[in-house]
Amino acid sequence: MKKYIVLLVCSILVFGCGKPAVKTDTLVKINNYEISKAEFEEEFKDSVFGRTDTLESRKAFLNNLINRKLILQDAGRKGLDKDKSFLMMIERFWEQSLLKLALDQKSKELSGAPFVSDKAIEDTYKSMLKEGKTDKTYDQMYQQVKWEVAKREEAKKMNEWISDLRKNSCVEINGELLKNNK
Repeated sequence: MKKYIVLLVCSILVFGCGKPAVKTDTLVKINNYEISKAEFEEEFKDSVFGRTDTLESRKAFLNNLINRKLILQDAGRKGLDKDKSFLMMIERFWEQSLLKLALDQKSKELSGAPFVSDKAIEDTYKSMLKEGKTDKTYDQMYQQVKWEVAKREEAKKMNEWISDLRKNSCVEINGELLKNNK
């Protein structure tokens, strides 16, 4: 009898307690894919349609968004998201994006870091005069030369960083496979 009471209580708890109503902010549901109001707003704001925030531009953007999602869903059903060429494009995009981010970060770290001495500026200016690259006075060229010397120093630091990365890594090249076998 105790088993039946426990079973009855468990059944009431499991089946008797319905799910509480979940408040949703889903703006549109496209098959099983939902787009929230916040997602819509973010995409709309970053789009061409967001330049003029009117009801008409919102409707046009929503129609465009729905069409894109439907095309993407169809592509997924066809297995295009698993296609080798597609995956290679994604890998290249990912590598390029990550490379740009890493180089931008290192560039920010290095920018302004190199101290440019007046002697380096003066030596560079004298070299420019000797090579006929300028006919302006030292005072007229000071800021430009200082900038060029600073950029040269930043490039030098960037190359040193890359060189250190190579020194601290294991890089093996199979020279036989590198040869052109035409």
